[in-house]
Amino acid sequence: MESTLQGQLKSWRHHLHQRPETGFEEVDTSAFVANILTTLGLEVARGIGGTGLVATLRVGSSPRVIGLRADMDALNIAEHAPGRAHASLNAGKMHACGHDGHMSMILGAARLLAERRDFDGTVRFIFQPAEEHGRGAKAMMADGLFERFPVDAIFGAHNMPGMRAGTFATRAGGIMASEDNFVIHIKARGTHAARPHMGIDPIVIASQIVLALQTIVSRNLDPGLQAVISCTEFITDGIRNVIPSNVTIKGDTRSYAKDVQTLLETRMREISEGICRMHGAECHFEYTHEFAPTVNSPEYVDLAVKAAQNVAGATAVDANVQPMMISEDFGAFLQAVPGNFIFIGNGETNAHGGVPLHNATYDFNDDILETGARYFAEIVRLALPRS
Repeated sequence: MESTLQGQLKSWRHHLHQRPETGFEEVDTSAFVANILTTLGLEVARGIGGTGLVATLRVGSSPRVIGLRADMDALNIAEHAPGRAHASLNAGKMHACGHDGHMSMILGAARLLAERRDFDGTVRFIFQPAEEHGRGAKAMMADGLFERFPVDAIFGAHNMPGMRAGTFATRAGGIMASEDNFVIHIKARGTHAARPHMGIDPIVIASQIVLALQTIVSRNLDPGLQAVISCTEFITDGIRNVIPSNVTIKGDTRSYAKDVQTLLETRMREISEGICRMHGAECHFEYTHEFAPTVNSPEYVDLAVKAAQNVAGATAVDANVQPMMISEDFGAFLQAVPGNFIFIGNGETNAHGGVPLHNATYDFNDDILETGARYFAEIVRLALPRS
């Protein structure tokens, strides 16, 4: 039989899933979350970093403070879910990454802690906008998040399709990579497709650059380190019988260390500019840092693991998961304060909840909502024990 808490969590999630809002536009989402937290008796501050909010719950006299974070934004993806009763009502937008579930789990933890008050200290419930493009955490911190609402440590989680539902995985140190974006614009000289000798072909130049970039990781990077370079867009102003004048290559890189980021940027610039110069073309190279790597603080990994084990059992927790090359805006918070990020299994690949993130048919697995809520509440009880 479904518990009262589970029923409430599903109701909240389905409401949020039907009303997705993208980065810095989470007005209705923020209002919905704030209303629930206010009803639970928490102090709520809104408009932090745009649409972000922080709710505070104080119990006892301990000066210790723990932060629990949820991301709020959806994606510009049209949901394809025939027959799904709680499908998106906002055309072209959907919660394809599970942030609706993340919010519901943190709201569930707030309800549990507000009702039981079985800890000593202060909890900050941090609801962050604009995670998908790596802007929200920085916006909240620029708005004085940790000065106005200081925390001793912060904790977050993300559902993970491909992992058995309700299991947990984390590790000390780097768990998710940084993301840097690049744009390489090649300006050459267009010509008739039948008279290539009259021009400078940017498609040939750009193709050489794409292939050469793949040698950086294999030939310039220590094999013991991790990095990925992916060219994801190749844009020209040519047509069928016209060799173009311009090609733009876009993509991203993933890594864990600042010196690796520097190496990637330097070598990519040198290769791009060198190949263009060799062919007599111009090169404009841009490289931007979007997401910081998510690096867990060793002193809080054990606490997170124990909380997960208390909720799901020892065999359901992997305390040394393989690092992933995906990125998360939570990494920016961990550069400012210590803490831990953990994965919660959403369902194995061919089982319920196994559809990949950012897929038009994805849906957060309701079966893990209560597990996640109890995990976050257990984090607080362990970090802020009553004497």
